[in-house]
Amino acid sequence: MGVMRRCAMVSISLLTVSVPALAQTGEIPSALLSPPAPQHQQGRPSLQLQPGRLCEALQQTIRSVLGPQIGAWSITVLDENGALLADVNGTVPRVPASNQKLISTAFALDRLGTDFRLRTRLLRHPDGSLEIVGEGDPDLSIAEIQRFAMVALGEGGSRSTSTPETPIRLLVREEPKRRWWPSDWQQADRTYAYGAPITRLALTSNALSSAVMNPAARLQRILDSTARQQGGRLSMVMVDHEQRERGAPIAGDDTVVLHSEDSAPMHALLSLANTESHNFTAEVLLREAADDWDVNRAALANTRWLQSQGISTAGLRIRDGSGLSRGNRVTSRTLAELLLRMGQHPMASYYQASMAIAGQRGTLRRLYRGTPLEGRFWGKTGTLRGVRTLSGILETANGPRYVSMISNGGSTPNTVMGKVLRASQRLSRCA
Repeated sequence: MGVMRRCAMVSISLLTVSVPALAQTGEIPSALLSPPAPQHQQGRPSLQLQPGRLCEALQQTIRSVLGPQIGAWSITVLDENGALLADVNGTVPRVPASNQKLISTAFALDRLGTDFRLRTRLLRHPDGSLEIVGEGDPDLSIAEIQRFAMVALGEGGSRSTSTPETPIRLLVREEPKRRWWPSDWQQADRTYAYGAPITRLALTSNALSSAVMNPAARLQRILDSTARQQGGRLSMVMVDHEQRERGAPIAGDDTVVLHSEDSAPMHALLSLANTESHNFTAEVLLREAADDWDVNRAALANTRWLQSQGISTAGLRIRDGSGLSRGNRVTSRTLAELLLRMGQHPMASYYQASMAIAGQRGTLRRLYRGTPLEGRFWGKTGTLRGVRTLSGILETANGPRYVSMISNGGSTPNTVMGKVLRASQRLSRCA
């Protein structure tokens, strides 16, 4: 784990839950909306549902919409005060698909803050060795790697420090291959761009038209080609990040940063993960928030963070940060509580601005156009074979509604979800 972190921890009170038991692209979009300035947040109310306080009209409407497929669905609707307005199978753990990203991005925003950027650096250690270290910038480009090569050869690409006979030795700090993919990602998924390996130095997110299966070899080719164009040579040596950190920490007193390239800011990283559902970015944010690139330890840190917020983790199982793993389990109750919690967070505006918008932006741009939902629902979609999920913030005449819907095996999910959202909008005032 790294010793120099750029964290912005937010001091927050716990969310007390008191409810009855009830039965990809690799490019940052050019038109990302910058979030409004965070507004002052009042003290967070707890979930204060008393027995019998469900909105019966909404509850019955949702059950009617689901009909005979009710067993395949989990749906929870909360209001801004934490009142549970509707809940169908809300405590049943299900596969969340990309709704998992709502959990990892909330964790990252709270732990790392709005000023966070992923950095890639060229270091010179006291012994004179040169080393490239990265944090998984999803938009790391060939041009940026070429600049690292130029600096490594000598300031401005000087030929004086390297010749074809005497190559410069360049250490490249990377995760061991066993950590490039969560262990239960299916082999077929790993060959596609959406299942590309998760590495610290990932040119174009380790994806072209498909996954780049050997990112180190690609990096070596670009470094070598650039060096030869300058009349020199670079000899790249891969080193294990965790082992190297113990012997030569990045933040060593006499270590000099020769060159640095920063990623897009946090609001763009969040939007890439949530609006565009970019798996690689979500995975990196999970690891950086946990300050640990072992996905199992990072998942445990994410779980403990949820618990520290007072969010229900009953039945929760985190296997990755993106939702590509079918081993993930979460309840609609947990996701709705998370949305409520983040809605009252000091950085709430950044979190909401990272989501797709019904009929307008991201993975929701083609859904619910020309309906009262257009521009009124901010959410995160999720899709795997047999799985469809949608969770987010619904604007109503009576305040926001925090809605989570998970279908594992349900039919016509888009139609069902649209009907549930419209009912939540129409019945937002429930005595």
